Amino acid sequence: MQRRVFLQALAASVASAPLVHAAQSTPESALLKSDGMGLAHLIARGDFTAADILSASIARARSANKRLNFMAHWAEPYGEEALSAVPKNAPLAGVPTLIKDLWVDMPGVPTTNGSRFWQGNVPAKASNLVTRYQAAGLVPFGKTTSPELGLTGTTESVQHGLTRNPWDPAKTAGGSSGGAGVAVAAGVVPIAHASDGGGSIRTPASCCGVFGLKPSRGRVPLGSGKTEGWLGLSTTHVITRSVRDSALMMDLTSGPEIGARYAAPPPKGGSFLAATLRAPSPLKVALMLSPPSGTAVDEACLKAAEETAALCERLGHSVVEAAPTLDAAAINDAMLAVLTIETKLALDARAQQMGRSYSADDVEPVTAWMANLASKQSPTAYARANRVFQKAAIDVGTFMQDFDVVLSPTLAKPPVSLGTLSLSPKDFDAYVEDVTTFGPFTAWANQTGLPSMSVPLHWGAGGLPIGSMFTGRYGEEETLFSLAAQLEKAQPWFHKRPAALA
Repeated sequence: MQRRVFLQALAASVASAPLVHAAQSTPESALLKSDGMGLAHLIARGDFTAADILSASIARARSANKRLNFMAHWAEPYGEEALSAVPKNAPLAGVPTLIKDLWVDMPGVPTTNGSRFWQGNVPAKASNLVTRYQAAGLVPFGKTTSPELGLTGTTESVQHGLTRNPWDPAKTAGGSSGGAGVAVAAGVVPIAHASDGGGSIRTPASCCGVFGLKPSRGRVPLGSGKTEGWLGLSTTHVITRSVRDSALMMDLTSGPEIGARYAAPPPKGGSFLAATLRAPSPLKVALMLSPPSGTAVDEACLKAAEETAALCERLGHSVVEAAPTLDAAAINDAMLAVLTIETKLALDARAQQMGRSYSADDVEPVTAWMANLASKQSPTAYARANRVFQKAAIDVGTFMQDFDVVLSPTLAKPPVSLGTLSLSPKDFDAYVEDVTTFGPFTAWANQTGLPSMSVPLHWGAGGLPIGSMFTGRYGEEETLFSLAAQLEKAQPWFHKRPAALA
């Protein structure tokens, strides 16, 4: 049943969007004017070979990377080998992609996790997710930048330097999947792997003007070697230009991996892609204009959320200003406990692998501070954090019995200047203030395990993108995909491109 529904949705989705797979004169124009499904259609139709598209993608990456610095590692030989092994009937056969350089492995390609301390770490085995990507037909040819261990909302590191926003190179691209956001926004690839432990898919999606959905906990595999990250806070998926590419990728990659102790429920309608082909029933939308922490929100971000709410009403949905009640102090303390303990565990494991201890010279100052703070945590801190998150999930779940989705700004500020959120800050106190006030809306979805997406509906002063965030009930990504496709049709963004990269 589910397989049949998926295949029907795949055929219908290709047929429903002729503009993104219309005939193109060159592989370069095809790359810029098509999403992943459109490129796969052009390749299957014989307009271009997959090798043509891969070459165009690599060339565009080389050019754009000189200005934006989003590539952590080049792996063209890996891409060529993957291309030769693409399953002929795979839904995305021959479509180029990039993998984030954070805990996801491509054999023979470095995984440095944005850190000097992981230099020389070259895995021999592919992560489960990479295996699923290649089975879907995707062709990885490199890895995108991440801050050290994914610990901040920008993509800057001593290891890889500053990743720049394609709409304004002086601004952050967001983090920790900023390299992925830039690669998609710059037209290098239509689909890029990303991960999200506190907002790291949605933040760069908002900053770069593209679509990013964080799945429900247990939806998409993390392995190899582990089946959850950061006490379940971390999830993996993709950043894309089109909604349907994101939905298709969830169909192709979701499902439990070996050893998984829990898994999100399968789509009720049989396919996430199928959800993008049907308009949602009228939804009850809670408009949340203040984050749990109560921090101030920039007028531009409020305006974007309010205009999105008005668009929802025009589409037939009901919007009420409301928000779940959360104990901000408790969940923030729990979040800090998990991040500090996980940071120390990661550094200890790497030190053991290298046969030596780590020092402050191996990592960035904030990373070292977090590892040091972990040593001062109570022995019960991790278990206590889990209890706090469980209570938050119950409180939010109770609230969402009356609402289908929660709409809020993705971020509390437009993209900030590079250097503001760096893990090597000039002023540590200023860093703490800046990092907690930039992205206070995103983490509660991670803490409660809910699916959440940033939708690129607004561009503010200076042409900077400002995302609107929708968070749904656990396991109900279909609702989010259906709504996102409706919004995409009502207020298209696919044609928007940074002027310097058009």
